[in-house]
Amino acid sequence: MPGVVTWGVIGGGDSARRFAAGLRYVTGAMLTSVWTRKREVAEAFASHFGGATTCTLEQLLSGPVDAVYIATHPDSHHSYALAALAAGKHVLCEKPSMLNGQQLEEVLVAASIRGLLFMEAMKPPFFPLYRKLREHLERDPIGQVAFVRAGSSIADIPPNHPIYNLDVGGGSLLGIGPYEAFLALDWLGPVERVQTFGQIGPTGVDTFATLQTKHLNGMAQLYCGLGLHGEGDALLAGPLGNVAIPSKWWNPVHATIRYVDRRTVELDEPFESTGFNYEVGHFCDLLRSSRTESPIITHDMSRQMMSIFDHARIAIGLVYPQEL
Repeated sequence: MPGVVTWGVIGGGDSARRFAAGLRYVTGAMLTSVWTRKREVAEAFASHFGGATTCTLEQLLSGPVDAVYIATHPDSHHSYALAALAAGKHVLCEKPSMLNGQQLEEVLVAASIRGLLFMEAMKPPFFPLYRKLREHLERDPIGQVAFVRAGSSIADIPPNHPIYNLDVGGGSLLGIGPYEAFLALDWLGPVERVQTFGQIGPTGVDTFATLQTKHLNGMAQLYCGLGLHGEGDALLAGPLGNVAIPSKWWNPVHATIRYVDRRTVELDEPFESTGFNYEVGHFCDLLRSSRTESPIITHDMSRQMMSIFDHARIAIGLVYPQEL
């Protein structure tokens, strides 16, 4: 079908399933194949969402797919992205983009050499509420946002969940923190300094971390954690007012703007399906216009997010086996 972007999915977990559910709401996009290390997982995925199962990664990458969505644990993002790019496929990679900045640079170089699109999957800026908030603040500003506060901590993740597994790139910083880092960078600009406190749990991953970041246009207080029940809300503060986005702010449907002049504006905007459909639609539009970088989730944005976590992990002594 002319103009249809065909997709292959690497991985069959929760993110992959939400991606596939959202893909059904994207005009001009189609799931064609899926591969996971466990054949039975791929078959269950394909029976529910469609597409063909492939026996090997090489079979998926040699098949009729324009782009791949990498939905595996962070430890494998680097190798799968490089393999996909080498096969001439465009790549949408689940957050965090890689384990560290060095891996990210290698992938970005590979994408540049081949003239292919690489984008880190970061859904919040594409949600209808987030876009509506941006548009409203252009018409009725709160001034330059100079402070961001955001965080999330999840109390009830089972102890056998991969986020507790050091070998696959687990921990709260890489598992939860990318959303908070994005929000700070999106409103405050490039990061200039990172201060971090954190604790390492019995499995070797970080179970809680607080970050204070200084940016070109202001400062942020961020946190991410496991085992504690955090609120998951966000605050943006400017000289003329502030914006409060309630939990879960990364799937935003409501925002309250309170102005210094005592006005209050409530914004509401629901989203369709899983919300993954909006970033996927953006990615497909980029492909159709032969773009190799998103103007919203830029390569530099991904570099900045990765830099925050590289500095944070050094501060708390978190090293992954692949980095030794």
